[in-house]
Amino acid sequence: MKILVINCGSSSLKYQLLDMEGEKLLAKGLCERIGIDGHLTHKPQNGRPVFNEDVPMPTHTEAIAAVLDKLTSPEYGVVESMSEIGAVGHRVVHGGEKFACSVLIDDAVMDALAECIPLAPLHNPANITGINACKAVMGENVPQVGVFDTAFHQTMPGKAFMYPIPYSYYTDLKVRRYGFHGTSHRYVSKRAAEMMGKPIEELKLISCHMGNGSSICAIDGGKSVDTSMGFTPIAGLPMGTRCGDIDVSILEYLSANTGKDIKELTNILNKMSGVLGVSGVSSDFRDLDTAAAQGNERAKLALDMFHYAVAKTVGGYVAAMNGVDGIIFTAGIGENSAETRAEICKYLKYLGVEICPECNKKRGEDTFISTPDSKVKVMVIPTNEELVIARDTRDIVEAL
Repeated sequence: MKILVINCGSSSLKYQLLDMEGEKLLAKGLCERIGIDGHLTHKPQNGRPVFNEDVPMPTHTEAIAAVLDKLTSPEYGVVESMSEIGAVGHRVVHGGEKFACSVLIDDAVMDALAECIPLAPLHNPANITGINACKAVMGENVPQVGVFDTAFHQTMPGKAFMYPIPYSYYTDLKVRRYGFHGTSHRYVSKRAAEMMGKPIEELKLISCHMGNGSSICAIDGGKSVDTSMGFTPIAGLPMGTRCGDIDVSILEYLSANTGKDIKELTNILNKMSGVLGVSGVSSDFRDLDTAAAQGNERAKLALDMFHYAVAKTVGGYVAAMNGVDGIIFTAGIGENSAETRAEICKYLKYLGVEICPECNKKRGEDTFISTPDSKVKVMVIPTNEELVIARDTRDIVEAL
């Protein structure tokens, strides 16, 4: 079965086409500036040329049509016709408490996604648009599956997901910790168990998904029991542009002293804060590394704050699970920054963590970076959320 994986944003659409016989990537690409002028980058994996040109995309429907046109094109294609695509798997950001696993999309699911829009006003409308666009172009008979960022964290106990605010805000308005990056945390934890040669049900793992958006997840017996992002992705660690956890009264203080309203301040905390706000240099950790090496103290402070926050969160999750067997680094920074991993692990020596400097230099592969005598295994595992989406889609469709 060949499965098209879609990750839809408000003006963008990422995609991959995978052949699930051998789990082989056939093509991937990105539609950008949807609704403006439109641009498509299409990368076949069969040796055919890359397509990288402007394409009119007034809506996501035209974007999906352009993708399918290139996938089946004699010059750029990887399949003979659209009929070879057996199903579509969609990354959906927010499923609220309605979805604890991936589901076949039908009218009831679409209604539930719409009900979750207030919880993810920037993401869920785009996800819904992508689903409708696929249906319009591919027809009603091609199965579509929703895979939710929040679903993996639905196993968290009440003591982890509840906020200490009036209980009616939870029952009436659904205010609670939801967590995100669940598909990534699920993939790397399963892969870590395979690498360690043990059933995941017997392991206590901590997954550190570190990119422009970062979150940490405590995984006990294969289930999420706590995670650092909260009601929204702004919570937890200081990130590229997001502030992470701060004293909420800062908002009132800033409003009184700057004249900015809650919407303006929330935008600042989401888009102008984090390591960008502290450093004044960049939200890209590579730029911060360069600036810090050149003596920029604010860049160094931003990095130090990030390392410290990750180490503190890991320590808290060791306490939450009463132990840890393995720690995983993944996503852009986690997979590629040996310096960041080394600095974080300096805080973890009390756990018996010992890092192999040579092993820590490796990139782009599943690998242990801890020494053989380290009491806790430390791993780098490149995440593959698209593969998880494709696997879930295949399993659901084959069970129909």
